[in-house]
This record gives sequence, C-alpha cells and structure tokens, in this order.
Amino acid sequence: MFKNLVLLIISFLFSITSYADTKIPFTLDWKFEGPSAPFFNAIDKGYFKDVGLDVEISPGKGSLDAIPKVATGSFPLGFADINSLIKFLDQNPGAPVTAIMMIYDKPPFAVIGRKSLGIKSPADLPGSVLGAPPPDGAWAQFPSFAKANGLDMNKIKVEPVGFPTREPMLAEGKVSSVTGYSFSSFLNLVRLGVPEDDISTILMADHGLKLYGNAIIVNTDFASSNTKVVKSFLGAVGKGWKDAVSNPSSAIEALVKRNPAADKDLEERRFNLALSGNVMTDYVIKNGMGNIDKARFEAAIAQLSETYKYKTKPDSKLYFTDAYLPKGGFKLK
Repeated sequence: MFKNLVLLIISFLFSITSYADTKIPFTLDWKFEGPSAPFFNAIDKGYFKDVGLDVEISPGKGSLDAIPKVATGSFPLGFADINSLIKFLDQNPGAPVTAIMMIYDKPPFAVIGRKSLGIKSPADLPGSVLGAPPPDGAWAQFPSFAKANGLDMNKIKVEPVGFPTREPMLAEGKVSSVTGYSFSSFLNLVRLGVPEDDISTILMADHGLKLYGNAIIVNTDFASSNTKVVKSFLGAVGKGWKDAVSNPSSAIEALVKRNPAADKDLEERRFNLALSGNVMTDYVIKNGMGNIDKARFEAAIAQLSETYKYKTKPDSKLYFTDAYLPKGGFKLK
C-alpha cells in the first residue's frame, strides 16, 4: 500500500513538473499597446504560472498576421480578426486553426477622417482619398462597410499605405481618411498633434457592419492533444482581463514593462477606449466574455458573402468553438 502511495505521489509530482514546463508562445495581432495589457497582466499576476504555463507573447504586424502563424503551427495560439480567419479557412480548406474566445464583441474596424478635410460621415468618402494598409483588418472589411452604406468604391481613391505612415499621412493631409482600429488610429493622430475635435471616427459597427472582431485562435492539432492546456490558458486570460477591467492602471504597468517607450497615460486611454467601445458590450455584460451569439455570427458570415465569394459552403462550426470556454464565459465585473 505504501509503495502504491509513493508511486502515486511520484506520478502526481511528475505530472505537475511536466505541466509546469509547458511553454506557450502567443502571438498578438499588433504591437505592445494598451488593448494587449490584459495578456501581460495575466503573466505578471501569475495566472498562467498558477496553471503551469510559461507564456511568451510576441507582437504582430496586423490583424491578419497571426492566422498563418497559428495555422502552420509556428504558434499554438494567437489573437486575430475572426472575419479574416473565415476567409483564410475558405481559401485554405482543412487548415488546422479556429477561434476559441471572442475578445472584441464589437469590432474596432473604423474609417478615421479629418473634419477639416471634409470627412464627417460615410457619405463624405466618395471623391476623397482613403489611405489603407493592405494587411489591415479594417481595410479587409471595408467592402462590406461600403456596400452597407451604398458607397461606390470606384469613386473612392484608395492609396495603399504602410502602417507606420498611415496616421502621419492623414495628419499631413496627404489623405482625407484612413482605415484602422478606432482606438489606435484616433490616439495616434492625437499624439501627432491633430486636434481631437477635428478627428471623425466612423465605426463600421455603427454603420451597418454586423461582424465580430478579434478573437483568440488556436491550432486545432495542438488543441486536440492539449485540451487541458488550452482551457487553462483561456482561464488565465479571463482573469487577466477581469483584473484589467477593475484596475486598468495596474494592467498598463505590465504592458509598459515590455514597451518602455510607451506613453503610459496614452496607452491607458487606448485600453479604456477599447474596453468601453469594443469589449464591454451589453451582450458581454449579460453573458460574459468569450462566447458569441450564434444567430448574429451566422448573420455576420452572410454579410461577408455580399462582398466576398466563398469557394466552399460556409460552416460556422469551422470558425468558432466554445469547447474550451467555461459555461457562461468569463464575468468581467
């Protein structure tokens, strides 16, 4: 009996040691800015360590960037625009990637313009110059936004721009508007000296777009053989977000540690804009963070088909699963 007990203890300790050694690379969609603070907060508060995970977070190069990284197995988990994921899976049938936790219940896709350059509403875009980075998630959804608002894209001059030059070009008046994430482009313009009352933020979700935004995605091959790890990862993320909601300043400190060049006050404001505008929706307050409304998701998939021709029949089950979420999601308050 004693021998069996020793073996049981050794087995238990070995499982803990093995689990504690689980390294999880996680790729973001973008640079280390305010909205990513909850992920770093989860590291510094020990939430990942508590479940035996050693998480290393890498920056991304746009909201489409993480999808091929996760699909190829370079990263087991990432953060990406779910609409771009839907298109990726349509173009790459059978690719081992899916979304498992919705973060931006209301997408931050936006057209950001300057009132002094004549951009106040969607109707002002025809005849103007729109700066759009090709890998930008907001630009990827612009055709759906244009259709929802009756805009003729042929009457809008689209200027391909790089991410580093996007807001500077708008600040200098070289373009009249740009596509981007509402909270990032707005504050980048403020930092460049553009008066806040001259900036028009046209949030696509407020102008006919039914889509969801960014979600945590996973390599499905990894997930199938590491179910407990994936569930534990999401649990730690949920705690990181809950803490960040109650104490944004502390979460931003965790971010600034990784990005010393960041302006703490500006990044805290950026986080709060994302929180109020994209995360803490009525649905999330009532139902918790992480899950989706199935009817709304089906409507979003259908809206994408208005401007994107599916190669295969869309199947919502391929794009999102709640299998790794707790029932009721994560309560943030």
